[in-house]
Amino acid sequence: MTFLIVVGIAAYFAAAIASVAGFGIGAVLTPILALALGMKTAVAVTAIPHALASSYRLWILRAQVDRRLLLNFGLSSIAGSLCGAGIHAAASNNALSILLGVLLILAGAGGLTGFTESFRLGRKASWIAGFTSGALGGLVGNQGGIRSAAMLAFEVPKESFVATATAIGLLVDAARLPIYIFVSRVDYSQAWSVITVCCLAVIVGTLTGATVLRRIPEHLFRKVVSAIILMSGVLMLIKGNS
Repeated sequence: MTFLIVVGIAAYFAAAIASVAGFGIGAVLTPILALALGMKTAVAVTAIPHALASSYRLWILRAQVDRRLLLNFGLSSIAGSLCGAGIHAAASNNALSILLGVLLILAGAGGLTGFTESFRLGRKASWIAGFTSGALGGLVGNQGGIRSAAMLAFEVPKESFVATATAIGLLVDAARLPIYIFVSRVDYSQAWSVITVCCLAVIVGTLTGATVLRRIPEHLFRKVVSAIILMSGVLMLIKGNS
């Protein structure tokens, strides 16, 4: 019961963060669930509340989706997700978690110092970033940090940023969930209580976060996203060394 309470609180705050940054549920929930379920099962289980929260958040912000960014990142993210989820059952995640942590820390630090504002990604770089984030999402359940770091180089309003990142994340979920079920053969029935608590908590967290999003000034938003990226990287490093 104590674990379910902790998971519920974590899922609530993760969804609230995701409503502001466009990502965060996987980075927060996966390490916590891994303590009780194991890393591979935690990745697969987190995908369900992640998809639910993304669907609800996208419905709220559907009019703000940037179709150009969605096309650039979405197609390549799906391809990357299929590759990452395909090797999910056989891969060792510790080394990848460490690598992801380093990349997120560098990306977050770049955003906080203003370095990411000094460059712009072209079409090819966008496709590469989308594929990489999708592959990491399928393999270790954490895709949003890399994708958001790349998207920060584009001049889009915060609502469009979050809406587009959410739409891409939902596409990745749709690609990887069937592979978890039919290839990795994850037994979701063993974690039904955790899944139920997480799903309820992320809906409430999404509602709260959507309210917060409207109150954040544009100039502060990018710093908030970069700080979340940096913290996610630290969390991944801790998980990879545990």
